Amino acid sequence: MYNVLLGIGLDDEPRAIAQAEAVVDLPRASDEVTAHLCHVFRDNPEGASVHQIGTVRRAREVLEDAGVDCAHYEASGDPGEELLAAADDVGADAICVSGRKRSPAGKVVFGSTTQALVLNADRPVLAVPGPDGE
Repeated sequence: MYNVLLGIGLDDEPRAIAQAEAVVDLPRASDEVTAHLCHVFRDNPEGASVHQIGTVRRAREVLEDAGVDCAHYEASGDPGEELLAAADDVGADAICVSGRKRSPAGKVVFGSTTQALVLNADRPVLAVPGPDGE
């Protein structure tokens, strides 16, 4: 079994779909991969759940349609730190994230969360481009 943690953002469905599709494209994904869909809340005064996040639901639909098992994980705090902790908690073999759209000059560096993961993770980090190579 291969566990992949997907760090799913709040308001960018195309990026969440791109992440799900990248996991679906892994070898034997429908037989051997469990996708752990994680959203890190920075501020959650209403007590929302990861199950209520539209981008998480959409990524789950793509994964389940391809026969990939899914699990949910939620945390609160700094996304980079919390995704690293979540990866440890679920025994992730890899972490999958998608960066935000950047200007041509800004594309030289990753977003802060992606950069924190790439620099600090002790497992592979799959940085998926957004739609149209964003």
